[in-house]
Amino acid sequence: MARTVASSAIASGKPEKIARILEKEIRSGQLAHGDQLQSENELVRRFSVSRSTVRKSLSELARRGLITTSVGIGSFVTFDGNVVADEAGWTKALEKAGANAVTRTLRLEIVSDPALAEKLGLESSEFIALDRIRTHAVDGHPISIEHSRIPMMPEIETLPVKGLRDGSLQATLREAGLHPDHGEEWIDAVPLGAEDAGIIGCEPGAMFLRTRRVIRTREGRVMEHITSLLNPSHFALHREF
Repeated sequence: MARTVASSAIASGKPEKIARILEKEIRSGQLAHGDQLQSENELVRRFSVSRSTVRKSLSELARRGLITTSVGIGSFVTFDGNVVADEAGWTKALEKAGANAVTRTLRLEIVSDPALAEKLGLESSEFIALDRIRTHAVDGHPISIEHSRIPMMPEIETLPVKGLRDGSLQATLREAGLHPDHGEEWIDAVPLGAEDAGIIGCEPGAMFLRTRRVIRTREGRVMEHITSLLNPSHFALHREF
């Protein structure tokens, strides 16, 4: 969703600090008509405020006619040509996309990963590691491997013992009061390492589509970091513009 500077006049509004700063940048010509604003995530970091505060500021600017919103722009992962909408979790998303998949858990345990903790800006390096492989129900060929890392939190500290609710990580997190609100995703193609190739049963170096996601709560709390390796014979990146 891209917001661009509109050309209509400015009406006086509520004295929201962020809105005033952005309004000044528009008035001064620093942001010209048609320019794209910083993303919500960038504005959150820039002003050190919550996402909801940024959204209120942007809504006020839109109300004043300073910015407009463009919809229908985005990138989507597809399975055999069908968009994978994973708001309710990857398992249900694949089912809706027509995948006849069987899921097997490779491990569910507590691990220490200082490098990932530093990358995510977390004080604790403890994570719950959930690794799963999905294969085709008919012939068993690999569909995907997923490496989820959930920061250790009091709400889910018993997860490695109790296991997932109905086999779903999303359902388990929601039951614990953790609800996804926003995040970031990176997509590229990578050669499989020896460990993942061994799990899948193919030669190391085979190219797979890789997605890396950081999912956060409304308050900006990291809920999950997940790396998915997707079989390119099924998955593709679809972009609308």
